[in-house]
Amino acid sequence: MSGAPILSVRDLSVTFASPRGVVRAVDRVSFDLAVGETLGLVGESGCGKSVTAMSLVRLLDEPAASTMPESSVLFDGEDLTEAGARRLREIRGAKIGFVFQEPMTSLNPVQRVGAQIVEAIRTHEPVKGSEARARARDLLARVELPDPDRVLRAYPHELSGGMRQRALIAMAVACGPSLLIADEPTTALDVTVQAQILDLLASIRDETGMALLLISHDLAVVSNVADRVAVMYAGQIVEMGPVGTVFRGAGHPYTEGLLSCVPSIDRVSRGLAVIPGRVPESSAWPPGCRFHPRCPYAWERCAAAAPPPERVADDEHEARCWLLDEPGHRAGRGYDHIRLEADA
Repeated sequence: MSGAPILSVRDLSVTFASPRGVVRAVDRVSFDLAVGETLGLVGESGCGKSVTAMSLVRLLDEPAASTMPESSVLFDGEDLTEAGARRLREIRGAKIGFVFQEPMTSLNPVQRVGAQIVEAIRTHEPVKGSEARARARDLLARVELPDPDRVLRAYPHELSGGMRQRALIAMAVACGPSLLIADEPTTALDVTVQAQILDLLASIRDETGMALLLISHDLAVVSNVADRVAVMYAGQIVEMGPVGTVFRGAGHPYTEGLLSCVPSIDRVSRGLAVIPGRVPESSAWPPGCRFHPRCPYAWERCAAAAPPPERVADDEHEARCWLLDEPGHRAGRGYDHIRLEADA
């Protein structure tokens, strides 16, 4: 990672109250994000990616969900775990923008799109309505929406999925945030629109210098935009490093499994690879390495104790796997086809 971190997360742990008792959905997650950098957070559904993202700005309802006392989330030097409700309202939207998973449910269906962007601007800045509306129009033009005047007057249901996503991005960057959290921003969009949205996010990042936390289950999406990737499984980050390094030689069997599941025209005859089993529930995490019940390389040590993060190839690439201690451990196969297909 280059540059000073705008976001520094240490030992982030989030618990939920459930009929089965208190369960820990996110367990001691740590990472840094530098100014102008993009970090991709990947993993299957249920791994804790969205809970991690919402916990950074404390969007989860308390006391049903609570952050553990040992956790710290330093944003521009300020610990958000200790910030009051009023301070958090000042930061959300103004300094940290959020693009949620589904724009149809994130946008108010009974309010015009323009009114929602104007509200986001006037909540954080002392501007008149006419000025805010002019800025809203400029933002819609900036995200390359055709006929921004029409979009200003439109209701969300009158726009396509890609147009709604662009409007949501315009709202998220309306006040020039230093950090943008994009949670599955390309879900349910066709491949062409996905590429356009990713190009748009990258363009805004490059223009403004903001940091971008991109959450996705699609490794091809992450390969197109991210500088580094963090792989999440069962509430933990199991591998983290530069995108190219991780794709060329995965250090964790779960990462290797995810990469092997990406379709490739060179592997059509072999069929689509799958990872057997499913992500365990947060109330029933297995002992030791949480991936060992699904791991093709698991041995006795994997079930006996949880592995710590260990260096794979250099100081920037680490993984949680006991097999890294084994001389015969193969670091994984290369997956350059993911980047090539994503760029096509």
